[in-house]
Formats: sequence, C-alpha cells, structure tokens
Amino acid sequence: MNKIIFNGKILPANEPVLMADNRSYRYGDGFFETMQVYQGKILLEELHAQRLTKTLALLQFHLPVHLSFEKLKTEIVSLCQKNNCEKNARIRLSFSRGLGGLFEGNPTADYCIECWPLEQNIKELNPNGLEIGIFPDARKSMDRFSGIKSASFQSYALAALYAKEQKWNDALLLNTNGNLTDSTIANIFLLINGKLITPSLDQGCIDGVMRRHIIRVMQENGLIVEERPVHPG
Repeated sequence: MNKIIFNGKILPANEPVLMADNRSYRYGDGFFETMQVYQGKILLEELHAQRLTKTLALLQFHLPVHLSFEKLKTEIVSLCQKNNCEKNARIRLSFSRGLGGLFEGNPTADYCIECWPLEQNIKELNPNGLEIGIFPDARKSMDRFSGIKSASFQSYALAALYAKEQKWNDALLLNTNGNLTDSTIANIFLLINGKLITPSLDQGCIDGVMRRHIIRVMQENGLIVEERPVHPG
C-alpha cells in the first residue's frame, strides 16, 4: 500500500487527511510544487528551493519552525523509498493555510508529500509529435500570483478536459491580452530563426523550474533566448 506524508506523519495514501474547512479545499488558498526524484536525488533541487521560498513569501505562508527545505528533501526521498520508486519518481509537494473561514486560518502551512513511479521513457521525444490546440474558454490574469502553481488550478483542469474531448495531447492557454501563456502541463518554447522564444513571466505563465533551467543552460552556452509576448497568430 502506498504512503503519503502529511505534516511529517507517514500515513496510508488511501486515508483522508483534509478537513472540510481546509482553506485550500474551500478557497484554493494553497499551492503545490512538482519535482522529479531520480536515483534517490531531487533533480534541479536548487531551483525548486528558490521557487518554494519565493512562493511561500508571496502568499505569506510560514513553514512550521522545525521544517526546512533540507528536512523536506529527507522526507521526500524517504517516502520514495517506502513506495519503491526512488529510482524515478514524480513528487507533488502541496501546501495549504490550514483550517478556517476566509478571515481566519493559520499562516503556518500544512503540507502533504505524494509520490508515484515514472516510466523510464519519460524524457524520450515523442516521434509522432503532439496534437495540440488552444483552449477558448479561459483567460489567465497577469498579476503577481499568476506564475505560481496555485491550488486554484481550475482553468488548467478545464483546459485538460477540453483537450481530452478534442482528442488532443494537450491544450494551450491565453492571457487577457490574447497572448499565449503555457499549456496545461508545461511552459512553451518556440524556435524561430535560430532564436528560442518563450512567453515572459509578465504574460501570466507559470514560473516553471524547467523553464528556468532551459533558459540558464541556453544562455550559458551563448545561445539567444527571447522572453516576450507571443501571439498565437
């Protein structure tokens, strides 16, 4: 039986852990971080730690006094070992503000760690390409909070349902100006005339860890990366 970790306690994955007045459930007052563990190590852990620190500050969350990113790392790897997926695993680390009404709630975050095995071919290119299109029914905002992986992920959830209905592999989302932001599961990169172009963060896209990594590697190798608005036309 798979396990999860909730506020430091190892629990069966099929047992409920959230109360009805959990603020993440009630209001979307929470966020999550997705990571990959490979051969017992968190990939790009420095970038994940930076994004986690930034999001906690932006949402005015506080970790419990005993909790640090180093302790979270230890718990993540330990959970992967218990679930026999430390060789290659997907991690979801989620945070909520706890219990209470809209004007209540503890700023000290509750957290939950989940993990699942990943197939070894996860990083292989799809030789058949992707069927993809634009989700027409939502527009992402371009405010300070649009770049986080919020617990209020409804536009992405509906876009994923729409993609399934259309028999696409994924769907692209637009912002309130009609420019591309990202897809339901990834940031967008376009290769045009030797330039790698990606929507800038002020366009409302998720501040993805892999996005940061790709931009950094490209720039370190003297290649051009242009962050700017991208119109679907």
